[in-house]
Amino acid sequence: MLLRAFVRSTALSLVALVCPAVSAALLASLDDWFPFLAYGFFALVIPASMIAMSFLFATRGRNSRARRIPFESGVSTGPLPQQQRFTISFYLTAMLFIVFDIEIVFLYPVAVILEQVRWFAVAEFGFFIAILAVAYVYVWKKGALEWRR
Repeated sequence: MLLRAFVRSTALSLVALVCPAVSAALLASLDDWFPFLAYGFFALVIPASMIAMSFLFATRGRNSRARRIPFESGVSTGPLPQQQRFTISFYLTAMLFIVFDIEIVFLYPVAVILEQVRWFAVAEFGFFIAILAVAYVYVWKKGALEWRR
């Protein structure tokens, strides 16, 4: 709100200097278009400043062999290292993380409409958390959360 008032007063003073007769109409349209103009301003200024800074701070003087050869991320030009196999624990941990992390996605809609559905949502979500707790205890008892070498 304070930013909008500052922009409005600044715009009014700038427009009043240029053309006092148009200032009220232009200010009214600026007030409606302010979010779009602010978004457009930052959408243009941020990439332009990144490009300008990359040219300004670039180091072009170093011309070594390492800079001349092509580089692809993850592709080695030398001899390949011996392949290391991952144990199932890595994959199991990743899957468990995804399963228990997805529950947070379901928390948000319930929190948004909690005022409207009240105790029904609390009971349903309690049931959902209970199912997840049972799954967590099952995984824990199976030893899937313990690292083995």
